[in-house]
Amino acid sequence: MTRTPPQFQLRVRFAEELRFLLAARHRRSEDIRVPHDGTSTLGHVIQSLGVPLTETGELAVHGRRVDPSYRPLGEEAASVAPAPRPQPVPFPSQSPPRFVLDVHLGAVARQLRLLGLDAAYGNDMSDDALLTQANAEHRVLLTQDRGLLLRRALWLGAYVRGARPDAQLLDVLDRFAPALDPWTRCMACNGTLAPVAKSEITSLLRPGTRRTYDTFMRCRDCGRPYWRGAHSGRLEATVAAAREAVRVRGGQG
Repeated sequence: MTRTPPQFQLRVRFAEELRFLLAARHRRSEDIRVPHDGTSTLGHVIQSLGVPLTETGELAVHGRRVDPSYRPLGEEAASVAPAPRPQPVPFPSQSPPRFVLDVHLGAVARQLRLLGLDAAYGNDMSDDALLTQANAEHRVLLTQDRGLLLRRALWLGAYVRGARPDAQLLDVLDRFAPALDPWTRCMACNGTLAPVAKSEITSLLRPGTRRTYDTFMRCRDCGRPYWRGAHSGRLEATVAAAREAVRVRGGQG
């Protein structure tokens, strides 16, 4: 006859910054009481409440730091801190960190590329393909899909906060404070840009552009030409805001 493990009440307290990820019934509670039989890890309990471990920082039980693999015993109290900001990206990722974005964050991907950051994106990538690329290339998966971040196989991910692309971009910069190198990546394909003689791309330019501009860059991968045109004022504003966000967070812009 198999004995049923005794049930305990585990008290879990989430930092204010994480409560929006909880079910509505838990968001106003300082302590959430969870039935526990001593077999599940603390990490499993946290994720069962809707908070991906990618969004958590230091975990503690009765003030003592523990790992997500810790198995609570008896009537214990756990606290869950948010991921640190800026958040270091562990080896073997490159510096600055590389990203892959889900299908709903295409505008953010283009803005990251404008800032010179390696941001992989495809508007037809499945969840499995995103996880495969994130793990194989050690990219941080950026998404607003908690289900993706709850996948145990994911190397590293981050929930992107904000409803609009500008706010979402600033959230990513605030979290990772990457070094920026604006105007060095193709916003269309993520390739790197290189100077190109005007004579080499004349056939790709409209007559007005040929008459007005003389300095050009071209994507090494897709061949798309770039120049500082009438649209650059808006992009310059994005770059300036990004530099300030990274400077305030302590990175290099």
